[in-house]
Amino acid sequence: MSEQLTLYLHKLSPYSEKVQLALTEINAPYKGYHVDLSNKPEWFTSIVNPVGKVPTLTYGGPSVDPEDPSPLSAKITESNVILEFLADLYPDSGLLPKDPVLRAKVRFFVDATTKHVENPLYDFVRGQGSYEDVLKGFEFFQGLLEEAEDFAVGDCYTIADACISPHLARLKTVTENDLGKFRVGMGLKLGEELKGPKFTKFTRYVDQMLERPSLRQTYDEEGVITYFKTAFVRAQ
Repeated sequence: MSEQLTLYLHKLSPYSEKVQLALTEINAPYKGYHVDLSNKPEWFTSIVNPVGKVPTLTYGGPSVDPEDPSPLSAKITESNVILEFLADLYPDSGLLPKDPVLRAKVRFFVDATTKHVENPLYDFVRGQGSYEDVLKGFEFFQGLLEEAEDFAVGDCYTIADACISPHLARLKTVTENDLGKFRVGMGLKLGEELKGPKFTKFTRYVDQMLERPSLRQTYDEEGVITYFKTAFVRAQ
C-alpha cells in the first residue's frame, strides 16, 4: 500500500487514539497532525473536515505537508468508520477477521461496549450517571470476553481492542486519581471494586491492553489528568 495516509487528531481524544492504536499495531506508515480544537486552522475546516471534528484521515493524492492538504485526497471521518477503512486497506493485518462470524462479533463488540461501557463511564465522570450503571456496564463487558483469549475477539488484535483500549486507559486514570464530578472517593471505590474477584477476567484483559507498546506510545496520561482536573471540577 503506497498511498499516503495523514491522520488529523487531538492528542487527548480517545477517538483519535483508537485510530492511532490501529495504525501503530499494524505498523502502517502515516503522518500525524495535532489539531488545536480551540483554535482550528481555516484550512482544516475548509479542506479537511467542514464539521471540524477529529479524527479525520486523508488517503491518497500527493504526499504534502499536513498544513497544506491536497483536495485530491479522500477525506474519511468518524473513528469507527476510519478503523473499518484501515481494516479494508490492510486486509491481512487482522484488524477485522476473515471469518464472517468473527467479523460480526467484532462489530457487535464495538457497538455494545459503546452503549454499555463508554457512555455510562463518561456520564459517571461528568457527575450525570450512576455508579451502579458503570458496574453493570463492566459486568456486561466482561461477559463478552472469552476465558482463555488475550484479545476481545479471536486470537489477534482487532478494531474491537482498538475501540475499547483508550477508554480503559482513562478508566485507570480516573480510578487511581479519583478524577470526576462524582462524589469524592467514588472513583477510588470503583477502582477497588473492579480489582475484586468478581472482575478477574475483566482485569486480566485490561492489564494486557494497557501493557501493549501501542497504548504506551499513544496515551498521554499526564495530559489527560490535567484536562480532567480542569474539565470536571467538583462543586464546592
